[in-house]
Amino acid sequence: MTDKERQTERRLERAILDLLERRRPTATICPSDAARTVYEGDDDGWRELMEPARRAARRLVEAGEVEITQAGRPVDPETARGPIRIRRVR
Repeated sequence: MTDKERQTERRLERAILDLLERRRPTATICPSDAARTVYEGDDDGWRELMEPARRAARRLVEAGEVEITQAGRPVDPETARGPIRIRRVR
């Protein structure tokens, strides 16, 4: 991973935490919210940040900061497939 990629992933982690901080305690966000926040352009280039945003969320799960959910229930981030949501640890 390049330095630029590492910086982007750290920015995604901060974006996830910042977005959750601005919402009510039980609210969730989509990884795309963080990708859109970090992406510096007017087109759909934020889509390229979706997998890095999911990786950032997984690291935050490991750190005990957030949990990843599907259908409102926490799931194992390593086995989750399809759309996910991110929320603060309860």
